[in-house]
Amino acid sequence: MSDGSPMPSDAEQQAFEQNPHLLYSALRAEAPVSKVTAPGGLGVWMVTRYADARPALSSTKLSKNVEVGQKVIEQNTDNEEMRLMFATELSAHMLNSDPPVHTRLRKLVNKVFTPRAVERLRPRIEEVTTDLLDAMEREGRVDLMTAFAAPLPIAVICELLGVPLLDQDKFRGWVAAQLSGDPERLAEAAPALLAYLDGLVESKRTNPSEDLLTDLVHASDGNDKLSAQELVSMAFLLLVAGHETTVNLIGNGVLALLRHPDQLAALRADRSLLPGAIEEFLRYEGPVNTASLRFTTEPVELGGVVIPENQLVVVAVASANRDEDQFPDGDKLDITRETGGHLAFGHGIHYCVGAPLARLEAEIAFGRLLDRFPDIQLDVDGEDVRWKPGTVLRALKELPVRVSTQ
Repeated sequence: MSDGSPMPSDAEQQAFEQNPHLLYSALRAEAPVSKVTAPGGLGVWMVTRYADARPALSSTKLSKNVEVGQKVIEQNTDNEEMRLMFATELSAHMLNSDPPVHTRLRKLVNKVFTPRAVERLRPRIEEVTTDLLDAMEREGRVDLMTAFAAPLPIAVICELLGVPLLDQDKFRGWVAAQLSGDPERLAEAAPALLAYLDGLVESKRTNPSEDLLTDLVHASDGNDKLSAQELVSMAFLLLVAGHETTVNLIGNGVLALLRHPDQLAALRADRSLLPGAIEEFLRYEGPVNTASLRFTTEPVELGGVVIPENQLVVVAVASANRDEDQFPDGDKLDITRETGGHLAFGHGIHYCVGAPLARLEAEIAFGRLLDRFPDIQLDVDGEDVRWKPGTVLRALKELPVRVSTQ
């Protein structure tokens, strides 16, 4: 990511990926709403201050419509991969829609994604967490990402969608390919995943079971129901959004604690701080770096800057969540701070529908992890921890730790 240069160099991009907060701090001070060049040569307007980011996330002048997005991207880049970003039936889901389509979809989803439905998953989350911690204890030294942070959410997603036990290994493989960023793996896995989700939706229609996908298949508002295509796209959205964000919440939160022993000690001493600590992890180093793309349908003024029509807009939620005008000492981790209003789960009509589930998973994951391994330690120098490439998610490559019950 570079501010104004034709294309970020490899060194600039790598520096941003390892620590985006340096650039964000400079942009908030000097150019809080500015045109930047993203990887692939895509020109986007980046919003970095909290006071501009929050209204941008809920602005009706910034579209999320998949068809609008495809046209705007085609106007703003010659990069074929970027131009194909929305050229897939899996992308036509609730997150990529505007009212009234979004209103209709969200209303149907809200009928089944209830607090009761989320709480129904607690026993399974606790069971999987215990199994993963048992395996970690046997190993002693593990990569927390592959041993704990990644397998927990995918097990929950399988439970959520009602993926049969016999299918879960191949399902995990397709999901891993989908999230790998590797174009070849993605091209190979996407059709298989799409076909599987098609079949899974149909099976829930003819053989209902006790899972959220079954509830979605049979949800209705009067005579209105989700179509087969909408159900497949919704399952895909739950799969991608529900998996990767929770993986990163767990990984980033554990790293934050291990880099701040005083905060870890405070949480060990007073477990009632855990809910607030999870909110602080979301604010301080949340799972999402930048919100999904938005597109101007008419000129939009943000932070005193007029963004023209047919432009791409990115809201840097990781920057807004460290804006000192909203969160004093924003670069400091403080699990006792008042974090109300952070933007890790978005804001407005696109506020993350799965936020309660992510919080439940995090509550169980962090609580059980610290109960089992109160002396968990980094197994590498804290400054040597590396982050995955990419500008949308804030994701660790690995997190080597040492664990012991002694």
